[in-house]
Amino acid sequence: MVRSTAKDVESYLAEVPEDRREVLTELRRLCRRELADFTEVMAYGMPAYERDGVAEVAFASQKQYISFYLMRPDVRDAFAGRLAAQDMGKGCLRFRKPQAVDLVLLGDLLRATAARPGTVA
Repeated sequence: MVRSTAKDVESYLAEVPEDRREVLTELRRLCRRELADFTEVMAYGMPAYERDGVAEVAFASQKQYISFYLMRPDVRDAFAGRLAAQDMGKGCLRFRKPQAVDLVLLGDLLRATAARPGTVA
């Protein structure tokens, strides 16, 4: 997907490929539940979740995969063992198929992110 110009997350989800929409909708529900004190915004063409105006989590439907951005190095470090087996860049988990999205892992990462503020890198 090319960078979205959607103005809100509902519109974003409406334009993603149908085979990804269900898991991305579920990921959004998970983010909204676990990051209840965060603000849901569109940033850089993707859904993002901000605390005090700073995005700490985002997700996107890319051309070849679904990405989950975790901008908190302290949370990534705390989950290094579980993340070692994942396809991961510096701060981005990549899931090549919608059915490969590990909502249990993502939920744990979201809970750890929400538990306390941290530095975004």
